[in-house]
Amino acid sequence: MSTPQHAHGENVIPMTEAPNSIEAEQIVLGAVMADAAVLPEVEEELGQDTAVFYLPAHETIWRAILELVAASIPPTPIVLTDHLANSGDLQRVGGAPYLHTLYRAAPTASSGFWYARIVRRHAKRRQIAELGTRLMQAARDSGEDHDELLATARHALDLTEAEERWPAPTPLGQQGPLPTFPVDALPAWAAEQAYAVAEFTQTPTDMAATMALAVLSTAAGGRVHVQIRDGWVEQTNLYLVVAMPPASRKSDVFAAMTRPIYDIEAALQEGARASIIEAEVAKEAAEARAEAIMTKARKADDATASTSLVAEAAGLRMEAESIVVPPNPRLTASGDVTPETLTKLLSTHGRLGVLSPEGDLFDIIAGRYSSRPNLGVFLQGHKGERLQAERITRETDLGEKPALTIGITLQPPVLLDLAQTPGARGRGLLARFLFSLPASTLGYRQIVVPPVPEQVSRTYQSRLTTLVHTLTDLPEPVTIKCSGPADQAVIKLQEAIEPQLRPEGALAHIDDWAGKYVGAVARIAGLLHLAERATGRWGDPIEAATIERAVAIGEYYTAHALAAFDLMETDADSEKAQLVLDWIRRTKTTSFKAHELVTARRRAFPTVSSAAPALRLLEEHGYLRRLHEARAGGRGRQPAAVFRVHPSATGTDDASVR
Repeated sequence: MSTPQHAHGENVIPMTEAPNSIEAEQIVLGAVMADAAVLPEVEEELGQDTAVFYLPAHETIWRAILELVAASIPPTPIVLTDHLANSGDLQRVGGAPYLHTLYRAAPTASSGFWYARIVRRHAKRRQIAELGTRLMQAARDSGEDHDELLATARHALDLTEAEERWPAPTPLGQQGPLPTFPVDALPAWAAEQAYAVAEFTQTPTDMAATMALAVLSTAAGGRVHVQIRDGWVEQTNLYLVVAMPPASRKSDVFAAMTRPIYDIEAALQEGARASIIEAEVAKEAAEARAEAIMTKARKADDATASTSLVAEAAGLRMEAESIVVPPNPRLTASGDVTPETLTKLLSTHGRLGVLSPEGDLFDIIAGRYSSRPNLGVFLQGHKGERLQAERITRETDLGEKPALTIGITLQPPVLLDLAQTPGARGRGLLARFLFSLPASTLGYRQIVVPPVPEQVSRTYQSRLTTLVHTLTDLPEPVTIKCSGPADQAVIKLQEAIEPQLRPEGALAHIDDWAGKYVGAVARIAGLLHLAERATGRWGDPIEAATIERAVAIGEYYTAHALAAFDLMETDADSEKAQLVLDWIRRTKTTSFKAHELVTARRRAFPTVSSAAPALRLLEEHGYLRRLHEARAGGRGRQPAAVFRVHPSATGTDDASVR
């Protein structure tokens, strides 16, 4: 590496140096000159402020580099020399020789990112030093008492930090950006279909990917179980909901992703038609023979003859009863199925997918056809708990291990209605759903787009067909175990989730949902495993890599679950959060503990726990940051969290310390 040199004029380091690293600045500029491809990550690290550079000349060169790259011109030393000469800045920054010095300064182009961190760190220190100077001036000139001056200093530091790493809060009532579905975590054939359908319909990939999981669950649920470890087995059926506004092409995506499962269902029914008819005819014939003999028995004058005929009729009746008419194969049920009908269908078929592009099912759950909600089959069908249905004839129908899949696209207000259904939260129905709330593409859609490639859709249908037929032919459900590394991956996930369920944890307010999270990840892993090995070796243990991909999908659904529950509880929590913001603005509070809020606003928040939802909502919207003070001596009870307030929330600026 060349020895750092300084340009003339503006590059002379002042006698009283502020924190800086001239060498790091030179390496950053040289790295970008050597390879403009490193610019995005360097620019992301440095931020938007060109004053991040200590030497004004470096600031000028950096600005010129950005101008060239914006015009799609590589900022090589020769090009940069010409550009700076045209702007009249070349000699001011040290001339062409200094630009070549910068070019030779970087050991490799890829090193630019790491040295950019050093530049940013020194810029931060200079900012703090400047702030200290301003505070000293304020201490000499201000008539404030010490407490007020310290509050002013803290607020100014808050502003400094916010400018660096704390983006502007998302207004209450608005949802901040949510992660997009990690489509590449799906098997390639399902991911390609999801990408192609999303492109053709100009919709978020989240919707197509979530419906792909619903279709996989319909194909496999109930036929394969996942054993994480001894005593812990999960079924492979899922409850999935995508919520998007009207005109989001939900029906188009739904049709493209679910059509194969309906085609497969129709083919299964056609293939079973002959055997069903044969069994029905044989049963009817046996019943007719038994009825004919009974007719003779009723007419017989001789008791002995009558007894003999009755015995013969009984034998024929038993023969008729022994003839089992196979049910017409079903993989799906309509979205407006009643709980009673669904219970009978599940009892008959064992597994079923309720798939719908509308939210009618939730209206039914809420009690459209009865005076009260009927949640039983939806609670039991997720876990695989024993079903019992009383038919109109009082014949009892039992379902030992039902596996219900739900895959629905709906409008967000339907979620609000579901949340108001008695028992939906308290009995655990909402906790069983994986929610997806994709960002709308309305207003940003391309007009002319390519159709779904025929090969992609053909492969999608072929793999699903193979999977369904393979599992349908199983004499009974099978259990797939996790490999040792996969079990360790699950343990690692459990260890990461458990602290978040504590009262102060990030998932405390949805602990009912989060308590089922690891099980949901295991179910997703089971589906990914089956989908990848549909053509063979699907009985092999689940690998750790599959668990990791399922965790990536699970993290997506966790972020969206937080948003969905916020949506379903938005009214009350938003009102309380606004009360907290009003208190912050009125008192100019820059940090506080929950008990301090309770003391100040006891009527609104009688206890610390009653304030938790509002504080959490403000955290999620970026108004607060939760900090934990260190325990004295590292021992004793964990101290209460300190909530740091975003400077913009106080309604003030740092003018008082300038």
